[in-house]
Amino acid sequence: MRYVLAHGVKEGLVERSAEWPGLTCLPQLLGPARRLFQWFSWTKRWSKRGSEDMAEGEGRFAEEIAEPVELVVEPLPCWKGLGEEERQRAVRGLVEGVEAEARARDKPVLGARAVRAQHPHTRPEQLKRSPRPLGHASTRQALKELREQYRAFVAVFREAAARWRRGDFSAPFPPFSFPPRVVPGLVTRIL
Repeated sequence: MRYVLAHGVKEGLVERSAEWPGLTCLPQLLGPARRLFQWFSWTKRWSKRGSEDMAEGEGRFAEEIAEPVELVVEPLPCWKGLGEEERQRAVRGLVEGVEAEARARDKPVLGARAVRAQHPHTRPEQLKRSPRPLGHASTRQALKELREQYRAFVAVFREAAARWRRGDFSAPFPPFSFPPRVVPGLVTRIL
């Protein structure tokens, strides 16, 4: 939840989470805000295609095929037992923590107006390059266990693949894995 609420602030795009000009669930999390969006029904679009109801040039975003859809934000499973005020207090606490962290970095903020002025397809001049993490976990112990399980999985898979390449097609592969591709002609050479 903290990660979602930090969007825009942690990147130095806006000073406060509430200033983010893009999609956000913050109004629903902090109060009884009701959000309606337009959903464009392609089923309606195709059924009206060629009819006089659809004006020439109107396409996938024609008002006749739009249906209002309310965005409903359900509480996180770990917050289901909390009352609405307690959940709102927890969200405010997370937002305050994110904003305080950003202020402590003391870096210039772009601002909502400048964010809106950017073209959405613009690529950054320098890309951040970092190795992909092996996994994500809520505790160091859980991450350690994940890595151990992954390494064990890889070891079993490699052993089975080596047997498979030697022609032992009864080699047991670990669950949720697939044997290597059979190269045409390889089986006949082995047999």
